Amino acid sequence: MLKDATLYSVLPAKDCDRLRMYLSEKLGLGPVNEMAGMLIYELGGSKLLVYESAFAGTNQATAVSMKVADLEIVVDDLKSKGVVFEHYDMPGTTVMGDIHARAVMPGKSVWFKDTEGNIININQST
Repeated sequence: MLKDATLYSVLPAKDCDRLRMYLSEKLGLGPVNEMAGMLIYELGGSKLLVYESAFAGTNQATAVSMKVADLEIVVDDLKSKGVVFEHYDMPGTTVMGDIHARAVMPGKSVWFKDTEGNIININQST
């Protein structure tokens, strides 16, 4: 029944306008739809819903993850726009600069926080 449902990732924002500017300036994203207190983005066939919430940034785990073909190019672009990456000490992972290389499920990942404190992940499978 749900296998054909549209899946939305969600990001809470204390200030939707502030997060909209961040998503536009840093990630090059623009909403495809707006409703009262909500913004909807489309990325590679998936949807991202940004909504106003006093609880934005309280989650200490990854809120949204995106898969890309070439992580180094994306990291260089984001760094040039002032994105600051998080560094985590995780078993089976080697940190090379800002990129975490995974031994299990081989690949590479980076994490950063948006203006609201949400943790965003970008990864590349190898």
